[in-house]
Amino acid sequence: MSAPTAIHPSAVVDPGAMLGEGVRIGPFAYVGPEVEIGDGTVIGPHCSVTGPTRIGRDNHFVGHAAIGGDPQDKKYKGERVELVIGDRNQVREFVTVNRGTGAGGGITRVGSDNMLLAYTHVAHDCIVGNHCVFSNNSTLAGHVTIEDWVIMSGFAGVHQFCRVGAHAFIGMGVLLSGDVPPFTMVAGDAAGRPRGINSEGLKRRGFDADRIAAIKRAYRTLYVAGLPLAEAKQQLAEQAEASADVKALLHFIESGERPLQR
Repeated sequence: MSAPTAIHPSAVVDPGAMLGEGVRIGPFAYVGPEVEIGDGTVIGPHCSVTGPTRIGRDNHFVGHAAIGGDPQDKKYKGERVELVIGDRNQVREFVTVNRGTGAGGGITRVGSDNMLLAYTHVAHDCIVGNHCVFSNNSTLAGHVTIEDWVIMSGFAGVHQFCRVGAHAFIGMGVLLSGDVPPFTMVAGDAAGRPRGINSEGLKRRGFDADRIAAIKRAYRTLYVAGLPLAEAKQQLAEQAEASADVKALLHFIESGERPLQR
């Protein structure tokens, strides 16, 4: 049986908010109208959740997080836009996640099982997948896509409209201005340089030696062989016939609108 919903006497919850079973609202928190919060989610002290925002179940917003605020975009004129958050996310102190913009599709999305550590910022119209870790002070500009299992190290940032592919690792202080293909590790100075594949992360997630070897070969084709991008893509297409992972990497490259981080 679920625990009863508990709202601290000092919290302010708008009558138009919808709270699931076992939701807990901490001291001095604010939950506005058009906010839906799923079963078992905890809204910690001094958090604010403004709508329209939909939050799934068993999330934990630790404290002082500002969730569902207006997009920080001069083009925003008050149109109805949303934030959608999945399940089982851990959201730490002073995290900010903004709603979308009308021109950008209208929705910011955060998936499930993510960790957003202190001072993380997710801007308007971003799409964040599942099982990601955003270390302290990592920042996404508007319209950024982060696929599943991405790790963003502390003080890393992503330029608007960039994409970071699944299983990528972004090093501390790197400021991305291009797309990062799946499985790739980017580190070094602030400009960020590809430094190989995230092999340790892949091992932890159950990738066997053959899969990792195929991904390494694809990385060398793309970044080490010195090939023009068109020629590298031709070789990747041949490698993709024997590897679903390389096929996914090639699809990521071909579907991009911004240049690769190279």
